[in-house]
Order: sequence, then C-alpha cells, then structure tokens
Amino acid sequence: MPVGYERFRSLLEEEWTASRAAQAALSADFASTSDLRRDSNIDDEHDPEGSTIAFELSQSATLIRDVDSRIAEVEAALHRLDTGTYGTCEVCHVPIAEGRLEARPWTRFCINHAAGA
Repeated sequence: MPVGYERFRSLLEEEWTASRAAQAALSADFASTSDLRRDSNIDDEHDPEGSTIAFELSQSATLIRDVDSRIAEVEAALHRLDTGTYGTCEVCHVPIAEGRLEARPWTRFCINHAAGA
C-alpha cells in the first residue's frame, strides 16, 4: 500500500458497510413492492392518484443498480490498496490529489480525467 494511504482503508470500509446496508434495504423494498403488485388486482396503470407500482419498481431497480455499482467500485479500490496501485490515475498514471481521494476514496481517476470516465 502506498505510504500515507492507510487512512483511506477505513473510509472505504465505512462506505462498503453503508452501501451494503442500503443494498439490503432497497432489495427488501423492491421485494415488498413486487409482492404488493403480485397480490393486488389494482389497475395501477390508470391510477390518477400518483405513481404506479411499475414506476416504483423501476425506480427501486435503478437505485439497486447504483448501489451495486458503488459496492463494486469500493471493492475495487480496496483491491488497489492491497496491490499498491491505489491513488494513481488509471489514465495518466499520476497520483490522485488527496483532497479528491478524501471526497471520493473509491475514485480511479485524477480530476483531469474524471469527466471522461
């Protein structure tokens, strides 16, 4: 692990724990909404009162994909810590600014290459 990056392991582990908790909650919400749809004969497609169950399922699925992606990013960053490549931009191979790592400890890119990623 590069010298000075030890503190980022705890940030990454905290993010991983929070993301796994969010993943569990979102999955439970998705299952609950899915069960509601299956157990109901309500015509939610024509309900003038608000969002449909299909919309809620779609929204939940998107949030689950987002948190799954974050978990994968955090796990990859932990692997980079273990292999000594953490904190180096994958494009230009220069050190990523510590301020950026503090804000986004799972990042793979320096600020100059973040927009293109």
